Amino acid sequence: MSEVRGTAERIVGTYGIRGRVPDELDLGGAYRTGAAFALFTGAPVVAVAHDLRGSSPALADALAQGVLDQGADVLDAGPGPADCLTYLSGQLEVPSALVTSGHGPGAPHGIRLCRAGAVTVAEGTGLEAIRERLTGPRPPMADEPGSTVAAPVLDDYARHLRSLVDLTGIRPLKVVVDAAHGMAALTAPRVLHPAVELVPVRFLGTNERSRQGSWDLGEWVRRTGADLGLAFDAGADRCRAVDERGAAVPPAAVIGLVAARELARRPGAAVVHDLITSRSAIEAVEAAGGIPLRCRAGRAAIRSLMAEQGAAFGGSHSGRSYFRDFWCADSAMLAALHLVAELGHSGRRLSELAAGHDRYPRSGEIGIRVEDPVAALHRVTAHFAATEAELDHLDGVTGEFGDGSWFNVRAARTAPLVRIHVEAETPAAMETLRDRVLGVVTGSGASATPAR
Repeated sequence: MSEVRGTAERIVGTYGIRGRVPDELDLGGAYRTGAAFALFTGAPVVAVAHDLRGSSPALADALAQGVLDQGADVLDAGPGPADCLTYLSGQLEVPSALVTSGHGPGAPHGIRLCRAGAVTVAEGTGLEAIRERLTGPRPPMADEPGSTVAAPVLDDYARHLRSLVDLTGIRPLKVVVDAAHGMAALTAPRVLHPAVELVPVRFLGTNERSRQGSWDLGEWVRRTGADLGLAFDAGADRCRAVDERGAAVPPAAVIGLVAARELARRPGAAVVHDLITSRSAIEAVEAAGGIPLRCRAGRAAIRSLMAEQGAAFGGSHSGRSYFRDFWCADSAMLAALHLVAELGHSGRRLSELAAGHDRYPRSGEIGIRVEDPVAALHRVTAHFAATEAELDHLDGVTGEFGDGSWFNVRAARTAPLVRIHVEAETPAAMETLRDRVLGVVTGSGASATPAR
């Protein structure tokens, strides 16, 4: 029992279940998760979907069997992108589970859970109950097992997204889509075709990248004369964009452009942003007549404040986009649709649309290992309290200066690490403030490491 408890405590995190297959998360663990989720929700029906990683279908089947053995029926949604979990639980009003994977090579598998109405099951909203059931005795099977109904999600999901963004009458566009051999290979054609001409890169069963050597997304756009490039991760959870020159479109520009479109539909509405979002994006929201609302970093904080304030849109420094019309959840494909629509209806090039949305030099996220993150934050507070900085502690320590420059220092949740963001009016001012913050944070024996 102690081994089971230890494994559950390792793999059940703050926002879901994550573990390497099969060492940490195996078919038995997926089965127990399904049974625990069915018992937790008490719902008569649970939807189950999965991404395209090789072992995901088997894990999803095991999870579904755990649900069935507790007497609930299963809607087998088949393959689906990360945001289909929101769609399933929100549109169908049923609890839903998605077997997916993390980011990067060798990333662990994950199981994300939602209650009916697109309510994420996380720490504080039920995940602790799932953890407790995973560490307890194996639950007995119901007298009458549930049944499975095939309910493929992709076509309905695509129709729903297209109903939210009108591509009717846009000018002819050529769009490169890099699917990373993942879910966007199935979703992008359903969502974007035939409104645009798609140039597929790393779609399922294709080897365009190997034929063309080391072309990156920007090179694909330049070589094909495309108007826009979109690169998704394997689960279609994240998306980055490049313009017609192959230059990256910064998150601040995406927030500014999409927020303006949402505010055109809801004039004067609130737009939520996390506290490390660029001032460029905040100024774009104000210019579009919106009311920017600042919140802690993270999905839960953004979604909660959006729902509380009836916000039209939410954006994060990492490039995630949250939509009131999508249950206040994030959707990479919906953000991509908005970029295509703006590009197609405006008649302007994407580089022109994005110009001016990234005016302030930023440090990017800097991860610093320290022995005691709490003590590091106290040092930052003590040092800058004696300066002209205006400090707040909404999320870590934020200092704002009269010239518009600012910094934020936050402690990581699961490692002896602090994360630093700095923004200023000029590169020189940013570098000076960055080095000053680093000097206060580090102390002796600290070392800079890549942010995680």
